[in-house]
Amino acid sequence: MNTCPCGSGASYTDCCQPIHLNPSNALLPEQLMRARYCAHVLGLVDFVIETYHPSCQAEQEREQIAASVQSQWLKLEVLGHAKGSHEDEGFVHFKAHFSDGQQAHCLEENSRFLRHNHRWYYIDGTFPDTPLQPKIGRNDPCRCGSGKKFKKCCG
Repeated sequence: MNTCPCGSGASYTDCCQPIHLNPSNALLPEQLMRARYCAHVLGLVDFVIETYHPSCQAEQEREQIAASVQSQWLKLEVLGHAKGSHEDEGFVHFKAHFSDGQQAHCLEENSRFLRHNHRWYYIDGTFPDTPLQPKIGRNDPCRCGSGKKFKKCCG
């Protein structure tokens, strides 16, 4: 059994692969978030772009998204999940550990997902404020290590 890169403990064929084949198979925001992380590990740029909410116009940011996928993704920790203000909104708080080839990093985010036409999409996220990692502004360098502005990368 090949364990899924998302850290669920299940096999890839039973976990993220069905969602990679058809994103509508994600019944919960956490399932889509795990599949998006797994897509980063496997280099599935098209899947990552396809699972952004249509309002994000992710195709226009293909180059930046592809660059973020190229990191060496090491581990995913799901810290929690919550329902949103309505049944078509949900949140997943996670830490994604990765290396840029020179040093290890940790991206912590509270991601927001919206369900549109019976399918979950990633719409945006916030970074927790901590003394070691203050709130990031849209024009600050992205924490993923791409070297791009946050608004042109993970924002």
